[in-house]
Amino acid sequence: MADTGRSWRPPRSCEDYWGEWKHCRGLRHAFHHYYAHGELPECGRWREDYEACRAWERDRAPAAQVPAPLLEALCKSERARVMEKQKYAPVWKLRKSPPSDWYLPLDHDKSN
Repeated sequence: MADTGRSWRPPRSCEDYWGEWKHCRGLRHAFHHYYAHGELPECGRWREDYEACRAWERDRAPAAQVPAPLLEALCKSERARVMEKQKYAPVWKLRKSPPSDWYLPLDHDKSN
Protein backbone atom coordinates (compact mmCIF):
# COMPACT_ATOMS: atom_id res chain seq x y z
CA MET A 1 0.00 0.00 0.00
CA ALA A 2 2.99 2.29 -0.15
CA ASP A 3 2.33 2.98 -3.82
CA THR A 4 -0.75 5.21 -3.81
CA GLY A 5 -1.10 5.16 -7.60
CA ARG A 6 -2.26 1.55 -7.61
CA SER A 7 -5.76 0.64 -6.52
CA TRP A 8 -6.30 -0.85 -3.10
CA ARG A 9 -7.88 -4.28 -2.71
CA PRO A 10 -9.62 -5.72 0.36
CA PRO A 11 -7.76 -8.55 2.13
CA ARG A 12 -10.15 -11.11 0.57
CA SER A 13 -12.53 -11.16 -2.37
CA CYS A 14 -16.10 -10.12 -1.65
CA GLU A 15 -17.35 -13.61 -2.55
CA ASP A 16 -15.23 -15.00 0.29
CA TYR A 17 -16.99 -12.76 2.81
CA TRP A 18 -20.38 -13.73 1.37
CA GLY A 19 -19.55 -17.44 1.50
CA GLU A 20 -18.29 -17.22 5.07
CA TRP A 21 -21.46 -15.38 6.10
CA LYS A 22 -23.69 -18.00 4.47
CA HIS A 23 -21.67 -20.79 6.09
CA CYS A 24 -21.83 -19.11 9.48
CA ARG A 25 -25.63 -18.83 9.30
CA GLY A 26 -26.08 -22.50 8.41
CA LEU A 27 -27.74 -24.87 10.85
CA ARG A 28 -24.93 -27.41 10.72
CA HIS A 29 -22.27 -24.80 11.55
CA ALA A 30 -24.41 -23.28 14.31
CA PHE A 31 -24.89 -26.70 15.91
CA HIS A 32 -21.18 -27.54 15.69
CA HIS A 33 -20.14 -24.14 17.06
CA TYR A 34 -22.61 -24.43 19.94
CA TYR A 35 -21.36 -27.94 20.72
CA ALA A 36 -17.69 -26.92 20.60
CA HIS A 37 -17.85 -23.47 22.22
CA GLY A 38 -21.11 -23.42 24.17
CA GLU A 39 -22.49 -20.39 22.34
CA LEU A 40 -23.97 -19.59 18.95
CA PRO A 41 -21.60 -18.08 16.37
CA GLU A 42 -21.62 -14.34 15.74
CA CYS A 43 -22.06 -13.85 12.01
CA GLY A 44 -22.63 -10.10 11.90
CA ARG A 45 -18.98 -9.30 11.32
CA TRP A 46 -18.94 -11.34 8.10
CA ARG A 47 -21.96 -9.45 6.81
CA GLU A 48 -20.45 -6.06 7.70
CA ASP A 49 -17.20 -6.98 5.94
CA TYR A 50 -19.13 -8.14 2.89
CA GLU A 51 -21.03 -4.86 2.71
CA ALA A 52 -17.81 -2.84 3.15
CA CYS A 53 -16.15 -4.86 0.38
CA ARG A 54 -19.11 -4.28 -1.94
CA ALA A 55 -18.98 -0.56 -1.16
CA TRP A 56 -15.33 -0.56 -2.19
CA GLU A 57 -16.12 -2.43 -5.42
CA ARG A 58 -18.94 -0.02 -6.21
CA ASP A 59 -16.69 3.04 -5.83
CA ARG A 60 -13.41 1.51 -7.16
CA ALA A 61 -11.40 4.30 -5.62
CA PRO A 62 -7.60 4.29 -5.67
CA ALA A 63 -5.82 3.71 -2.36
CA ALA A 64 -5.46 7.42 -1.65
CA GLN A 65 -9.22 7.92 -2.03
CA VAL A 66 -10.50 4.88 -0.12
CA PRO A 67 -12.34 6.12 2.95
CA ALA A 68 -10.14 5.54 5.99
CA PRO A 69 -12.96 3.96 8.06
CA LEU A 70 -13.59 1.37 5.35
CA LEU A 71 -9.92 0.53 4.95
CA GLU A 72 -9.37 0.35 8.71
CA ALA A 73 -12.55 -1.64 9.37
CA LEU A 74 -11.68 -4.42 6.93
CA CYS A 75 -8.04 -4.64 8.04
CA LYS A 76 -8.99 -4.53 11.73
CA SER A 77 -11.58 -7.25 11.20
CA GLU A 78 -9.05 -9.51 9.47
CA ARG A 79 -6.51 -8.95 12.25
CA ALA A 80 -9.16 -9.83 14.84
CA ARG A 81 -9.91 -13.09 13.02
CA VAL A 82 -6.22 -14.04 13.00
CA MET A 83 -5.89 -13.25 16.70
CA GLU A 84 -9.05 -15.23 17.47
CA LYS A 85 -7.63 -18.30 15.75
CA GLN A 86 -4.43 -18.01 17.80
CA LYS A 87 -6.38 -17.64 21.04
CA TYR A 88 -7.04 -21.34 21.53
CA ALA A 89 -4.16 -23.41 22.89
CA PRO A 90 -3.47 -26.81 21.36
CA VAL A 91 -5.19 -29.72 23.11
CA TRP A 92 -2.09 -31.88 23.27
CA LYS A 93 1.18 -30.83 24.81
CA LEU A 94 3.86 -31.11 22.13
CA ARG A 95 6.93 -33.18 22.91
CA LYS A 96 10.47 -32.13 22.16
CA SER A 97 11.68 -35.74 21.95
CA PRO A 98 10.14 -39.23 22.01
CA PRO A 99 9.71 -41.09 25.32
CA SER A 100 12.80 -42.91 26.52
CA ASP A 101 11.10 -46.33 26.28
CA TRP A 102 9.47 -45.83 22.90
CA TYR A 103 11.02 -48.99 21.43
CA LEU A 104 9.63 -51.40 24.08
CA PRO A 105 6.56 -53.48 23.20
CA LEU A 106 3.20 -52.36 24.54
CA ASP A 107 1.69 -54.27 27.47
CA HIS A 108 -1.67 -55.30 26.00
CA ASP A 109 -2.27 -58.00 28.64
CA LYS A 110 -1.58 -55.69 31.55
CA SER A 111 -4.74 -54.58 33.38
CA ASN A 112 -5.01 -51.08 34.81
